[in-house]
Amino acid sequence: MRILVTGATSMIGRATVERLLARGDDVRTIQRNPSGLPVAETLGSVTDPAAVRAACDGVDAVVHLAAKVGVTGEWHEYENVNVRGTELLVAAARQSGAGRFVHVSSPSVAHAGDALVGAGADPADPTATKGHYATSKALAEVAALDASSDDLPVVAIRPHLVWGPGDTQLVGRIVERARSGRLALVGSGAALIDTTVVDNAADALVAAVDRAPELGGQAFVVSNGEPRTVAELVARIAAAAGVDWNDRHVPTAVAKGGGAVAERVWARTGRTDDPPMTSFLAEQLSTAHWFDQRRTRDALGWRPAVTLAEGFERLAASYGSA
Repeated sequence: MRILVTGATSMIGRATVERLLARGDDVRTIQRNPSGLPVAETLGSVTDPAAVRAACDGVDAVVHLAAKVGVTGEWHEYENVNVRGTELLVAAARQSGAGRFVHVSSPSVAHAGDALVGAGADPADPTATKGHYATSKALAEVAALDASSDDLPVVAIRPHLVWGPGDTQLVGRIVERARSGRLALVGSGAALIDTTVVDNAADALVAAVDRAPELGGQAFVVSNGEPRTVAELVARIAAAAGVDWNDRHVPTAVAKGGGAVAERVWARTGRTDDPPMTSFLAEQLSTAHWFDQRRTRDALGWRPAVTLAEGFERLAASYGSA
């Protein structure tokens, strides 16, 4: 197949492109800057109609990963990239005659803050989400799935907390804070959470491309299916990076309050870097959120190939700590 991948410079995007190329697909990408990948590239934004039409021309499938992430920025920035960009891509894919569309979403689109214990993929609910990112991704998923049809089946995949070697988000931030002595657990650190090794997330997206004609209009959460406590995950990431970290704890109420203050300061001063804590992040780090993977695995015909233990070994090797 000829497959367009947006957001190919992200960790998941790059891994997905590599898997598609390895099995013989003709891959093209769209992003603002050259990716360095051996593919045909359209340089531009997913918010640019002309660039999107050019990128979609002649493709059989689209895997849409590009998004504005993070917790800082004005609403119109998230809406423009995450919502309008998705709508542009779906329309261009349909016009070009593509036969399948995989929209990469987030479990946060259906999370109002309560603990998620063995949860499934509940419908995205923009009225209950927290923060510009989650709300915009919820609106984008609703738009994408509402556009699903027999001629262009759309599947939404929600990978949960993806990590691996080279990760600058989850892993990078934990390691940087552990090294600087600024890493603390919110609450007891006993909340069980799911994560996803990047190899498994990429495999799931490829499986979604293949199964899209059967699954149009549906959403699936993807994870390793190996819930661990926040304390264990943080400790193992720090250990993989060779950081001697002594765990410290901050009461949940204090972390949420401090996060709320930080959000107001960042908004007032216009800072674009992420604050050290937000109320939503404090909630996430102190609340269980893990998912029942049986429906996902059956529908996609997919199983995680890399266990958490193997993932931590690969992470340690990337830091030279193995």
